[in-house]
This record gives sequence, structure tokens and C-alpha cells, in this order.
Amino acid sequence: MRLNVNLADRSYPIIVSSDGLSGLGAALLSNLPGTQRVIVVSNETVWALFCDEIRNTLSDSGVEMSHILVPDGEGEKSVQRWQWLVNKMLGMGIDRQTPVVALGGGVVGDLAGFAAATVMRGVPLVQVPTTLLAMVDSSVGGKTAVNTAHGKNLVGAFYQPKLVFASLEALVHLPEVELKSGLGEVVKHGVLADPDLMTRCRTNAEAILERDPKILEDLVVRSIKVKSHIVALDERESGLRAVLNLGHTVGHAVEATLMGTENALPHGICVAMGLLAEVSWAHGRGACKLETVNACRDTISALGLPLFPPQLDIDAVLSAARFDKKALRGKLRTPIVEAIGQVSLTEIHLDECSELFHSLPGFRDA
Repeated sequence: MRLNVNLADRSYPIIVSSDGLSGLGAALLSNLPGTQRVIVVSNETVWALFCDEIRNTLSDSGVEMSHILVPDGEGEKSVQRWQWLVNKMLGMGIDRQTPVVALGGGVVGDLAGFAAATVMRGVPLVQVPTTLLAMVDSSVGGKTAVNTAHGKNLVGAFYQPKLVFASLEALVHLPEVELKSGLGEVVKHGVLADPDLMTRCRTNAEAILERDPKILEDLVVRSIKVKSHIVALDERESGLRAVLNLGHTVGHAVEATLMGTENALPHGICVAMGLLAEVSWAHGRGACKLETVNACRDTISALGLPLFPPQLDIDAVLSAARFDKKALRGKLRTPIVEAIGQVSLTEIHLDECSELFHSLPGFRDA
């Protein structure tokens, strides 16, 4: 299936494939005619699974390939690793017509995307997401970034790919925790703009967790439609696009606080927790009905995602929230849920952030 992100001269297709990566070479040449060589950025785990397939599809299309492998893990999405990656690309003789192909999950996509945005002042980027989270979220919309000691995604660029190619077969290889991480972002998209997506998640949870290909395809396509529509209306997050941060104020702070500990949790699971906290907070403010909170809680629970994190140091969480890139002059622009499929934006003072965390059912201070 072919979808499109409509951004005038920066528009690009998103191909959701049920036939593995076999069509990638042809799709790449169709969108970047004249390509003779690419640099694939991946990690060791993903490369071992897909190296033969991607080598064959590129070779069949007459495209030469070099590759760079980055270590696994969120900790590798750093300024230091970005600098290392750019130097690797330059050492390989990259020029402005050499596409960078990001083969992997969100870490690879963000890191390779930021490198593509900055090396030679920008080279073509192709996103080939291999995780559910990357397919429905991070590969779409042009946000590329690395983390710093102050928080997630604080150094980066808006840089749209020329093509996104998502192979649903890749989802067969996902560890269960990574599948559930992607489902956290799927639920978020349902809350934002697709009530039927929420219902499907809740009523088909068993089949989803068993990785029924037709149902997974439906979830991926619906999520991409939600995100691409919002991105097309507000590419650089000057207004509407900030609703995509639903669940992220709490989620990013929880993720950052737990990172590197034995209780570390993947991004999408933290987002799901954050979503529930923020919907509960909205209910406490009178913005939405209790049934909205219950629908979110029941859907997240049905998919087997935890509803709240282990014990946290509230001061550490609030400190992480203060470095939220959405903060401006002591205020935070945050989505507020009014109903499933109806979300607006509001501003709160950073001092009010603790209310968000204490709205999380089962929240416990360390």
C-alpha cells in the first residue's frame, strides 16, 4: 500500500509492504532516479536479519551499497555517536547525491536521519523502519535528533525523507517488549484522531499480540494516516503538530529517569503510561469524561502494557520534565484530551507538572 505525506516540494511516499524488502530497490530508484550508490546505516541485530534481503534488492536495481553499523541501544543516540557516524560517511566518500538508508528502529532512524540532515549540508534520506514504533511514528514526519545529558531529542533537525519503506514482515522478528512499545504509539494515534483504531486495539488485542498480519497492517496504515495528516498541516510544530506529543511530557520524563537502570522501559511503553496520566489529568480538570479515561486504561491494559512505572524519585522526574523541549518561558504547551478523537492544546506552568505525574493511577514516589 502506498500512502503520501503531502508537503509541497518535500512530499514523499510511504510504502507499506507485505512482501518483505524485495520492492525497496525499485521504489528507491523511482523516487531518487539516477541513484548509483547508497550508504545503509543499521545495527548489528537488524543487519544480521536483513542484510541479504537489502543487498539483493539493491543489487537487482543496479545500486551499489556500503554499510555502517552502530551499536544497539538508546544510549547510542548521542552527539558523540552522531559525530562518529558523520566522519564514517565522509571517510566513505559520500556526496550530495548519495542517499543514506536508515535500516532499523527509532534509534537508527533518528541518528542516521540527523547525520543525513547535516553531512554535506544535507543528503537524501530513505527510512526503512523495522520496528512497529518506527513504522507508525519516528520514521514519518521528518523529526531527527540525538539525546544529551539534559534530555531526549534536544539536538536535531526537521529533515524529511525522500521515501519511507515499511516491511510488515520485519514485525515477525520483534521482541514482545518492542511490539508493545510500538502499540503505545498506536494507542496514542487512536486517542488523537481515530476512535475506531482504539476499539480495534481493544477488541483484537489477542490477535495483535499474536501478530496477525492483516490486523497489524491495519494498525500501521491507520496510524500513519493520522500522523501524516497532522504533519502535512503543521510540518515544523508551530501549532497543531504539538498534539502528537500526547503522553510524551510524562513519558519522556519517566523514560529518562529510568534509563540505564534495571527498570528501564522502552519509549512507547513510557508514552502509553504518560498518555494515561495526561488523560487522567485532563479528567481532573474537567476536560473529559471518566469514560474517556476508562477507554484509554482498558485499551492499554488489554494490549498487555503496564499502566504505571515502578517507584520513581519525583524530584528526578520533575527535573527531567523541566528540560522538555516544548517548554517556553516557564510554560509548557501540552495536549489536553477532551474525548477519544478530540484533543486540543493548552499551556501550563512548569510548576504544575507534578499534577500530571500524580494523575497517573498507581503513581508512587520513591
